[in-house]
Amino acid sequence: MNDAVKSALLWGLVGAMAFLALYQGYVLATSGGIGFPAALAAAIVVGAITTGSAYVLERRLAARSR
Repeated sequence: MNDAVKSALLWGLVGAMAFLALYQGYVLATSGGIGFPAALAAAIVVGAITTGSAYVLERRLAARSR
């Protein structure tokens, strides 16, 4: 596996976990929420968007810094 792909996947995992942590804090603070299946689906979407943007932006920033 390419280092850039591995890095992007790890950033995607961080993004999904951060979303779930923020969602849990929201549920604890407000005693409400959208439900676990919907939150899990949203976390998957957030993780996918984070993975894609990390892959693209990391390459652009690396090329720009050269």
